[in-house]
Amino acid sequence: MTGTSTVEGRRYALASDEVDDDFWGSAQEAEGFFTPLPDEEGARRVRLAGCLPQGGLLKRVRHVGSRRALAGNAWFELLDGDGVTMGSYFVGEVTVVDVRPSTRGAGLVDLTVTLWCENALPGAEAVWDLVRAGRLDRTGMWHGLAPEDRHAWLSVALWSRGYRHRGKPNARAGRVFTIDGRHIVDKDSFHCAIGEAVNGPGGYFGWNLDALDDCLRGGWGATTPFTLHWDHSAEARTRLAERVSSIDREVVLFDLLLEILEERGVSVVLR
Repeated sequence: MTGTSTVEGRRYALASDEVDDDFWGSAQEAEGFFTPLPDEEGARRVRLAGCLPQGGLLKRVRHVGSRRALAGNAWFELLDGDGVTMGSYFVGEVTVVDVRPSTRGAGLVDLTVTLWCENALPGAEAVWDLVRAGRLDRTGMWHGLAPEDRHAWLSVALWSRGYRHRGKPNARAGRVFTIDGRHIVDKDSFHCAIGEAVNGPGGYFGWNLDALDDCLRGGWGATTPFTLHWDHSAEARTRLAERVSSIDREVVLFDLLLEILEERGVSVVLR
């Protein structure tokens, strides 16, 4: 974490992106952060319940309704039960628009701010809660998710990776990993499957084709060359029939995935 706070049950924190060591405080809840943007030009309205504002944020609380209520850009941090940062989102133009005494503890306030954040996806909060509780611990937990929730799952896999895999070495070259084609119905579910195969439940190994290629270059849990057993691959092939652009041509998604994997030293065994 960037700073400290005495708020019990704190789950979120803010720290300035513009001034080093400027900790803005923590909060028990962040209502409205993981909601769809009102439109492409709209800012999120977030209620920080049980908040203890500090530093640059505290200075802006005194200026609600004026231009001086703009605190600036920050990192919005998600905390585990010990107050350790699990992951963070960049947020822009944090502005205090309302402050009220909180019923959650003496000296706390419910602080409403507006802010910009492109990457906080609806559905991600439930996945972060699993990480916080240590319950993202079984394979296949993503199988029943709706398409938009699978994408949110992948986002949390990416931004929590450093926290969840700290100190864990990459798998050595020559390993064999297995994915099950019965649960691969689109691009996101492929990324969920290979992330889990390489890095365990909720694991990350790319969430788009460029990111997959980056992961195959090393440093993301697996070292090439390795072998990938793709079980029930025929079922996956029928579903991954979308034609996608690749440089100056169009190719079927299933075939493009095989090309990317094999070009980076992965021996794919279709079963």
